[in-house]
Amino acid sequence: MKRKPKLLDLFCGAGGAGKGYHDAGFSVVGVDIEPQPNFPFEFIQSDALALDPSFLRGFDVVHASPPCQAYSVLAKRTGCGHRWPKLVAQVREQLAQCGKLTVIENVPGSPLIDPIVLCGTMFPELRVVRHRLFEVNFPVAVPPHRKHPLVHTLDKRKPHYGKTDDMVAYVSITGGGNCSIRAARDAMKIDWMTKNEMNQSIPPAYARHIGKAALRHLRRKQWQKA
Repeated sequence: MKRKPKLLDLFCGAGGAGKGYHDAGFSVVGVDIEPQPNFPFEFIQSDALALDPSFLRGFDVVHASPPCQAYSVLAKRTGCGHRWPKLVAQVREQLAQCGKLTVIENVPGSPLIDPIVLCGTMFPELRVVRHRLFEVNFPVAVPPHRKHPLVHTLDKRKPHYGKTDDMVAYVSITGGGNCSIRAARDAMKIDWMTKNEMNQSIPPAYARHIGKAALRHLRRKQWQKA
């Protein structure tokens, strides 16, 4: 492409997705309703759902990660999903109007349409089992989903307690977690976030994989126009 393609990262958080798209080759702008001092690229504090459609059309790709709590396993188990907004349908409608390549990311159980599933076992550099769904409007190949390994634990009731090293084994990075912040950052390949920010983030490798597919699609469209 003659210019660096632009990607808009809605509900960007601290930038797990944004970093992946940047590494794939995009110029990234993040939007979040809350301040995000650790977001590593250009940042706009705003309500993502209130953005003018013409603003969205200024980007080649729009990625959105609306709040996932209402769709989570914990919400279903405790019956507390009503406490959080369910925004997937509204976000889908918003993105459909921009006419660009789009990605909606969320947790298993969310109402995404024909999503691909990515897991940390698909990426050799990661040590985290974190399934995430991605609804995309362009082709994205899915890497092989390997068998889930034992995950480092602090639970003395589990038979492998004390037999794994959190800097070597797979780890869990949710809630209180089961590993040091150093191990969590290494497992996710994120070195700029707090533990709470990592709880809500996807590994950059996921977005890098999708971003490379988006770039191939954009280049193919350019060649067809040439």
